[in-house]
Amino acid sequence: MRFLITILAIAFLASSLSAQEEKRGTVTIAGKILPYIIDDCGDTLLIAQLDDVSVSSFRKFNSDEDYKKYRRYRAYAVKVYPYAVEAVKVFRQIEVVTAEMRRGKQKRYVKHLQKELDDKFEDPLRKLSRTQGMVLMKMVERELNVPTYDLIKELRGGFTASYWSTMGRFYGHRLREGYKRGEDPILDIVLDDFNISYQVSKQ
Repeated sequence: MRFLITILAIAFLASSLSAQEEKRGTVTIAGKILPYIIDDCGDTLLIAQLDDVSVSSFRKFNSDEDYKKYRRYRAYAVKVYPYAVEAVKVFRQIEVVTAEMRRGKQKRYVKHLQKELDDKFEDPLRKLSRTQGMVLMKMVERELNVPTYDLIKELRGGFTASYWSTMGRFYGHRLREGYKRGEDPILDIVLDDFNISYQVSKQ
């Protein structure tokens, strides 16, 4: 949830109720124009919108093995997070761009896009371990609420989806099942701390 800094809102209300006239203006910081006010004490207060912040309670685990698993999953999630964000972003954009396309044109568009993505991500993704790949897959499935198999089928067709589903079994991945909360409670805890949502601005 995006929110204004509470203390700034309080300071603004307090100063607006005072008899003295406040000074307002804008200042550019890191390329962004931010509004500010100068209170009756001469202090400059910036009014800024914060990015989403994840706040977690102290974790308690039933065993050392669970704790080690949590640390491992979390490290892997941090590693694959940029790829998960990009995957969700690309899928959301494809949904919007291809919404009015005929099937043939849609397939050509996706094929062209895949070539660009392969050039950019194929090497780093191939270097992921089996478990890192699983965390990435579950992270994306959780956000999109769709099994990996269905994603591939929608974008590349049933034959390609079946091929990758078969290949996935050799590495312990079941692409048809999707993310199921409660199946791996430690993974659930880790994924709860990562936001990979993306909204396409429609113009």
